[in-house]
Amino acid sequence: MSAATAQPVIDHPPADAPLERLDAWWRAANYLSVGQIYLLDNPLLAEPLLPEHVKPRLLGHWGTVPGITLTYAHLNRVLARERIEALLVCGPGHGAAALNAAAWLEGGYTEHHPHLTRDADGMRTLFREFSFPGGVPSHASPHLPGSIHEGGELGYSLAHATGAAFDNPGLLVACVVGDGEAETGPLAASWQAPRFLHPREDGAVLPVLHLNGYKIANPTLLSRVDRDELHGYLRGCGWEPVEVAGSEPREVHEAYAAALDHVTAAIAERARTGRGRAPMVVLRTPKGWTGPREVEGSWRSHQVPIADVRSDPRRVAALQRWLASYRPAELFTAEGAPTAAIADLHPGGDLRMSANPRAHGQRQRDLRLPDTAGHAVEVSAPGHTTAEATRVLGGWLREVVSANAEHRDLLLFAPDEHASNRLGAVLEVTGRRWRLPTAPADADLAPDGRVVEVLSEHLCQGWLEGYLLTGRHGLLSTYEAFAHVVDSMVAQHAKWLHTAADQPWRRPVPSLNYLLTSHVWRQDHNGASHQDPGFVDHVLSKRPEVSRVYLPPDANTLLAVAERCLRSRGLVNVVVAGKQPAAQYLDAEAARAHVEQGLGIWRWASTDAGGATDAVIACAGDVPTQEALAAVDVLLDLVPDLRLRVVNVVDLARLFRPHRHPHGLPDRAYTEIFTDRPVVFAFHGYPWLVHQLTYDRPNHDQLHVHGFHDHGTTTTPFDMCVLNGIDRYRLALAVLRQVPRVGDRLGHLRQDLLDRLAAHAAHIRRTGEDLPEISGWRWNR
Repeated sequence: MSAATAQPVIDHPPADAPLERLDAWWRAANYLSVGQIYLLDNPLLAEPLLPEHVKPRLLGHWGTVPGITLTYAHLNRVLARERIEALLVCGPGHGAAALNAAAWLEGGYTEHHPHLTRDADGMRTLFREFSFPGGVPSHASPHLPGSIHEGGELGYSLAHATGAAFDNPGLLVACVVGDGEAETGPLAASWQAPRFLHPREDGAVLPVLHLNGYKIANPTLLSRVDRDELHGYLRGCGWEPVEVAGSEPREVHEAYAAALDHVTAAIAERARTGRGRAPMVVLRTPKGWTGPREVEGSWRSHQVPIADVRSDPRRVAALQRWLASYRPAELFTAEGAPTAAIADLHPGGDLRMSANPRAHGQRQRDLRLPDTAGHAVEVSAPGHTTAEATRVLGGWLREVVSANAEHRDLLLFAPDEHASNRLGAVLEVTGRRWRLPTAPADADLAPDGRVVEVLSEHLCQGWLEGYLLTGRHGLLSTYEAFAHVVDSMVAQHAKWLHTAADQPWRRPVPSLNYLLTSHVWRQDHNGASHQDPGFVDHVLSKRPEVSRVYLPPDANTLLAVAERCLRSRGLVNVVVAGKQPAAQYLDAEAARAHVEQGLGIWRWASTDAGGATDAVIACAGDVPTQEALAAVDVLLDLVPDLRLRVVNVVDLARLFRPHRHPHGLPDRAYTEIFTDRPVVFAFHGYPWLVHQLTYDRPNHDQLHVHGFHDHGTTTTPFDMCVLNGIDRYRLALAVLRQVPRVGDRLGHLRQDLLDRLAAHAAHIRRTGEDLPEISGWRWNR
């Protein structure tokens, strides 16, 4: 077999923990992992294995397990000796059997799940629950103490580890990166972490790139790359790789122990001096190591090496031989407890990786949030003031960053658009995080900046998730259309939050907050590629317990929404707000009340207070609100006695019924607001979303939603509205069609509105600008 090597070479094995005991712990963890995949009963092989002892459906992934358990064992050795606080982020999918086993061996599993006692009964339950109805999944889900990363979708482990290390000096975040996972784009970008991590003011990330050679059916790329090329690539990204390779357990134990001694010393030296590349480990061991010899070292060991065990006595015997090869009688007492040789091979108390309070949200504090009143826009009358909503928010966020500077638990993430999105005021009190060389033309760069910009939505999201899951706070701002890049990431995070809420020992962590700006209605200059408001559809399709979407119509409402989001925990908050100059409608007090209610009648814009309502004009989003109010203006010029009600929606979930979302309005309150009359709804996004939210509401047949229909190009701001039918003239016509008493005049009124649209079309093609009566319109009633 191949000899084990470590670079740089350490010529003596460590003397602090006998390798025989480490090997025993590793065998015990592997035994427990195989048991989880296969066994329903007979956990200690107290009798010959029978078909009924084996699960009828075999689910799990063995191939990655031995590398994970090996890494856990060797990390525990150095953590116990050096008393290092550490987290382990495990990237390989379906690796939870290894982590469940490790947590059970060091007691963390039993402490958080008391029925999983460290004896034969607890072992039997541990085996039975794995990938079994009513049990736990094969991923490192929130059920697993110490986990902040599920690994169901590959590619985000190193980003999560980096986010956990930000602003956590003294914390070691080890990260097992599977070589299949290493082929994903997000993981490839994640190797840039050393450019952003400060050796002294952040924790240390220790990647363990586990090259076992295969993914589910094919070789892995990095396992076949020339060793020098691979190391050169990793060095170019800022890492100093130390390689451990082999298939003989004794040699690998010696090499791995020496490598981790070198690595931990190098991390300590970097923290002291701030110099040198970040160390990492490249671990090469066989796929499915220590498993059945027929499939060890091949892709066939990826999942269940011995399939259909119950159907063939020879397979039962093969499974018995495999389990017995770990010599369980040496590892567990007759009662099923770990023997003395392995029972204490882990750090104590909170230093156990399965007991780290940071992983469970137990190390966090509330943000200091300055009063938003000092940043509110003065609104003497609705529509008479103009402001840029996100620029106003940026001024408040500047104060938030300053107020929390000493605690270093707030970061703002953006894919290179922080200033473009009008949040640049924050850069008056901090910089953009940057640790590479600088040039004279550079602006606002700092090695410990509170703003983190990198042109990768995946990295911004992954870093923020790791930061939040370890109890800190943050905000991600991005162009609305490109939030879709992280669709699957937000889905995974929402699932984690929902499942974590079922574990009472996990404290809810600060919410994942998105600010989507440069939105669809003001991407007239960038064209169709930048026009997509569908991220809100995606988020509202997730668990209602965690999903929230806000569409503030102006700056003061945005301030109130942002404060609410930064105070919240356990949620995914999506806020959509424009950055262009726009009319302001609500003063600070009215805006706060409006956000508390989530939606409401704007009485100052309505004309139905003294009689029956002819129609309701509803709106959600800043540009749709502008067009809805302009439609009211047009309608009252054409038909002065129209009785109109204006309803603005800021919390989109209020449209749900209560049994579908906790923010949902009861039907009675909904009908009191929207009446039983026709409703013309100007909506920020795709119109079918509003229909999905309200399909079971009273009077739904009279709801007419106007929104984005994917008609976009490079044009003027108002023409974007015209192309998609949410302009003031189409809204006005839609209302008139629903009012029977104007029927005799409808033809003339319709022609008037169409003539205005024709004048608009001719004007923009002649001048390239919207008509002055369009661009200069303000609410003045």
